[in-house]
Amino acid sequence: MDDPIQVKLPDGSVKTAPRGTTIAQFVAQSIGRGLAKAALVARVDGALVDLSRRLTTDCALEILTAKSPEALEVARHDAAHVVASVVQRLFPGTQVTIGPTIEDGFYYDFARDEPFTPEDLARIEQGVAEEIRADEPFIREEVSPEEAIRLFAEKGETYKVEIVHDIVARGAKTLTLYRHGGWVDFCLGPHGPSTGRIGVVKLTSVAGAYWRGDAKNPMLQRIYGTAFFDRAALAAHLERIEEAKRRDHRKLGKELELFMTHPWAPGAAFWLPKGTLLWQTLADCMRRLLAAEGYLEVKTPLVFNKALWEKSGHWEHYRQAMFTFESEEQTFSLKPMNCPSHMLIFGRRRRSYRELPMRLATQDVLHRNEASGTLGGLTRVRQFAQDDAHVFLAEEQVGEEVARIIALVRRVYDAFGLAQTAKLSTRPNEFAGEPALWDRAEAALAAALTAQGIAFTTAPGEGAFYGPKIDFDVTDSLARRWQCATIQLDFFMPRRFELAFVGEDNAEHTPVAIHRAIYGSFERFLAILIEHFGGAFPPWLAPVQARLVTVADRFLPYARQAAAAMRGRSLRVEIDEAEGKLGAKIREAEIAKVPYIGVIGEKEQAGGAIAVRRHGEGDLGAMALAAFIERLVVETRPPFGAP
Repeated sequence: MDDPIQVKLPDGSVKTAPRGTTIAQFVAQSIGRGLAKAALVARVDGALVDLSRRLTTDCALEILTAKSPEALEVARHDAAHVVASVVQRLFPGTQVTIGPTIEDGFYYDFARDEPFTPEDLARIEQGVAEEIRADEPFIREEVSPEEAIRLFAEKGETYKVEIVHDIVARGAKTLTLYRHGGWVDFCLGPHGPSTGRIGVVKLTSVAGAYWRGDAKNPMLQRIYGTAFFDRAALAAHLERIEEAKRRDHRKLGKELELFMTHPWAPGAAFWLPKGTLLWQTLADCMRRLLAAEGYLEVKTPLVFNKALWEKSGHWEHYRQAMFTFESEEQTFSLKPMNCPSHMLIFGRRRRSYRELPMRLATQDVLHRNEASGTLGGLTRVRQFAQDDAHVFLAEEQVGEEVARIIALVRRVYDAFGLAQTAKLSTRPNEFAGEPALWDRAEAALAAALTAQGIAFTTAPGEGAFYGPKIDFDVTDSLARRWQCATIQLDFFMPRRFELAFVGEDNAEHTPVAIHRAIYGSFERFLAILIEHFGGAFPPWLAPVQARLVTVADRFLPYARQAAAAMRGRSLRVEIDEAEGKLGAKIREAEIAKVPYIGVIGEKEQAGGAIAVRRHGEGDLGAMALAAFIERLVVETRPPFGAP
């Protein structure tokens, strides 16, 4: 047991340790008691493990403390276990199921007939605080599948027994349990040293959730919560949650009269006049930007015979998400994506290499049959439109074209102040085409990212069924991440459609297709922008860029003349002609988040001026009408796709 092993530390130094030493012992004895006290978990040869794990072979070791990014996720995993233990102590007969960490927190699903109330959450939270103060150690234990099944069966944990059976069916020979106090759960770990290292826990909400996400299964109760190492961080997080509620696009969409929904059209938005202006501004900017980049805009039918989807492979891989119907003994579908129809356009005649890359763009409406329980606002809908495009090109052109698309993504997102990160999604378990083609496609995308100097992560198995992809996440003003732009490389579908072009060698070659979108869907991107800006859009994007208010009705003729002059310069302006006091009108304009308010009274009319107020800044003083118009013209010029 005490044969020495070599342990390499992050600074490059190497220390020896007796074989079988726990990580906690090694840190205390060979590095220092300060780090040993601060340590939460460790990374051994890249894998996160408990501090109680024994070092049995030469390895690379890194110790993680509360300052490490992964540490908070471990603490939240610990917190989920403690919440589950408290729930079962306070509410006997409750079964536990699963309790993973999620972005900004964790949840745990419980099988219980009676719903949890707000008072119940308060009791659970108090019990969690007590277990944290008790500082109970997390103890890892390896058992056989038979032992695990017997343990949970004796406890009446039927869901846990089902989970163990599933894991055993996938080939597991041993299972890991974690105990704290008198409570035990099946878990892969890792966990921190003890409950006392969790920090502070806040339970945020309760929701229903079907077992394994299947509506045919029993409904469970899901308790959401979060954990932070200190109360100040928790308070900041809770304030972000409140700010997110204030910025909720569903709330602002109603207050600012941007869009509405109706139960007679589930999963589809009704765009009101101001929302339509917002939509159209985005659409026009993208249309002009792509035209300057050599894209050709096309439009294709909404309804197709299932033969198209059989040809593309979607009928086999995607049919469950399609709206289908019968007509004259034929099966049709509303189109869920544009790519197959663009394949038909490219393949309608013989093509030359001189036509490549051929860039086909569209903003057509699409439909996908999302489950009713998943629909929400603009972020999960059944009807939507994409700033969609498909680029047909020779394989040797892929690197340059992907670089061009990445430049477009950066230009657009920078215009909105959205920071970006990239990830490369690789071959899924269910895929079309040959593995060799996938290898080439994945290598081409990775090379394009590297050539652009873009750091990226890899998401194994998350590619589309027809090819790997680059996905861009954006970070909004509340530090939330959203997946938006995508660049998908497809060697498969052009072959299915027997597409070809004549090369310089006078021989026929199969083109490669790039599927790409920058906004993603207009609906979802607009939801992100509404919340990112809190409804206070920059002047170039705002549906109404200026509102004119008058001190009295006798100044309305001048206000109408001023508005006409502004509209003559393509500015979006409105006049508040309602009865009421000036102060109330200004407050209404501020609530509507109009970028500029123009106040008109006796002095302004006499001097051909406007008293200007900027949303969020207040009074800017009087300006000549012509000067105010020029200011607006400059500020409302789009940062991309300008006319």
